[in-house]
Amino acid sequence: MTDATFTFRVEENLKFAFSEAARAHDQTGAQLLRAFMRDYVKRQQDEAEYDIWFRQQVQAGLDSANAGNLIPADEVEAEFAALREETRRKLSGKSS
Repeated sequence: MTDATFTFRVEENLKFAFSEAARAHDQTGAQLLRAFMRDYVKRQQDEAEYDIWFRQQVQAGLDSANAGNLIPADEVEAEFAALREETRRKLSGKSS
């Protein structure tokens, strides 16, 4: 892999403060900037992959619902009412 130079302008006081902060951690500004760039690219890739996964999950849910794979609301409510009651009994010290 060949190296490339990245040149940009920054305020003198920011450059000085950044250099001092880097030096305080035994690193150069260039080392920190390279690490930041790697982290940033990785984070963007991870976010893009998550977005693809999330969209696939939503589409799978929509496809399932469109195919009629639904649970009536009253069944869901009844199931969770039973779970809430069981939790209340456990919290009050009474077992079933």
